[in-house]
Amino acid sequence: MSTSTTELAWFKSSYSGTQGDSCVEVAVTEQAVRVRDSKDVARPHLAVGRAGWQRFVEFAAR
Repeated sequence: MSTSTTELAWFKSSYSGTQGDSCVEVAVTEQAVRVRDSKDVARPHLAVGRAGWQRFVEFAAR
């Protein structure tokens, strides 16, 4: 059973601007981390496996 995007708890990135631009939101589930543009939530979001997301965050932190 899949979770609809309206049932997910979306969080804005702490690096998102306060003017409503350049906002990225993420929602974490057991299976994946989902990423969307907060300015256009109707568009499809990106779903990345949790292990892949962890590698991405570690790479970006370097």
